[in-house]
Amino acid sequence: MSTLIEQVHSREWFYAYDLPDGSSTTTYHGIDIQAIHDTRWNMLDACIGHCLGPERGGLTALDLACHQGWFAYNMARSGFSRVLGVDARQSHVDDSSLISQIYEMDQLSFLQGDIHEQTPDQTGKFDVVLMLGLLYHLENPVGALRVCRALCKQLCVIETQIVPGMTGFVDYGSYQYVRPLKGSFGIIDETGDTHGPEASVTGVCLVPSLDALLWLLEKVGFSSAEVLEPPQEAYEQLLHHKRVMVAARV
Repeated sequence: MSTLIEQVHSREWFYAYDLPDGSSTTTYHGIDIQAIHDTRWNMLDACIGHCLGPERGGLTALDLACHQGWFAYNMARSGFSRVLGVDARQSHVDDSSLISQIYEMDQLSFLQGDIHEQTPDQTGKFDVVLMLGLLYHLENPVGALRVCRALCKQLCVIETQIVPGMTGFVDYGSYQYVRPLKGSFGIIDETGDTHGPEASVTGVCLVPSLDALLWLLEKVGFSSAEVLEPPQEAYEQLLHHKRVMVAARV
């Protein structure tokens, strides 16, 4: 155990883990952003309880873009019988796996992979699918939502940055053929940041408006989608609706 903890302290961390020996990981981001993680978890935990009930022993969960495993770890700690984290960066998988070893969580595992390449045959299907802090880093967010639906048996929870919406009508080939806008996307340039551990792996990011996200969740096959209300002590972006957490049911 001491050797594993020494390995933890030799690395840089995005999340503040409390370790079994009483020490904590030192974060590298330089500012206290743990509040956003705590808000996400509190909202997620309450949502799961509301939608699926208090008993989690028979439930499975998938954390897409799991980063260093903090939410996957919390899902396992809260009682899920199996939790799988998937991330595009092998370094994140290595860090997450180290945490699972320290806590001896056999129900928690991680693998490296592209979200768009995950299929039910390859990855399996899960009661709960998480996509927290990922959608707005993708150049194909619609495809990612389709993957979420394909892998989800009951509940999908998405947390994402959103952009201001665009409404109205557009001449669609002719002034005689007008179609309503269902939402909009903002293009964000991360092409100079792809080396960063929290950035897009391609650099081209399409960020949805809330209307676009809710409409798309219905169109990819979810039966309903609900915007979760943040608590009063929530992280400021969630509190002021610059980010949202949405629960979609199969």
